[in-house]
Amino acid sequence: MRLGISIIWGEKVKVIAIINQKGGVGKTTTSVNLCHALAEAGKKVTAIDLDPQGHLAVSLGVRLQQQGGIDEAMLKEKNIRQQIIAVRNNLQLIPSGPKLKEIEQLTESRSPRGLLLKNALQGNLNDQDFVFIDCPPSAGLLIANALIATDEILIPMTSDFLALQGLSHLMGTVKRFEKSLQKKYKALLVMSRYAPTRRISSQVLSSLLAYFPGQVLATIIREAAVLAECPSFGKTILEYSPKSRSASDFRSLANDFLEGRVMHESK
Repeated sequence: MRLGISIIWGEKVKVIAIINQKGGVGKTTTSVNLCHALAEAGKKVTAIDLDPQGHLAVSLGVRLQQQGGIDEAMLKEKNIRQQIIAVRNNLQLIPSGPKLKEIEQLTESRSPRGLLLKNALQGNLNDQDFVFIDCPPSAGLLIANALIATDEILIPMTSDFLALQGLSHLMGTVKRFEKSLQKKYKALLVMSRYAPTRRISSQVLSSLLAYFPGQVLATIIREAAVLAECPSFGKTILEYSPKSRSASDFRSLANDFLEGRVMHESK
């Protein structure tokens, strides 16, 4: 398999949902390190932790107990700007908050509950270049809020068969929202936790390139123990091991994202 790179998608992106309903695909790892790499490149970035587990905040060294965050903004108890925590140069965090679990349980109603996040973002954070939403590994109301709030999605993928099955389910969800909302999402994929020595890795990558041509970002995030170590220190890979291969991968991925560099399979 020969791989090449092409350039697409030059327009500025505002709000991006980082989403995958399957757990263990490196979603929060991608979120925290990509956001920091973009901030390091001079972009103003806000990361929203929409996962009740709050792992994004922990990964950035923010350990909160019962402090509110995006939950209170969605419930109109506070303005979203009141929930901002500056965590790095050019990077700010809006944590999850303890009431996110309550919002997730409001699945029976059809009403504006699907618009809570969109309404919270409306007219706010306009001074930012990018707003990333780190979504939970589920298919409930929080995911609906994320998909309604944005036209852009970024999907981290691992190179295993079950991840492909999970991607199929996710794309079914996305297509249902596209039909219901009458819009088309711009979707990009990130190959995460890639193990080049495993044959299944190249097979999964080939499948992604075949089914999602022009949508897989050019840089592969290779599997490395150092990426799993970072969260316990509250550091991103750019701080924990700045000269590592993994740090280089994420800086390259950030450039891919900014410049629209994607991978394609040459025949």
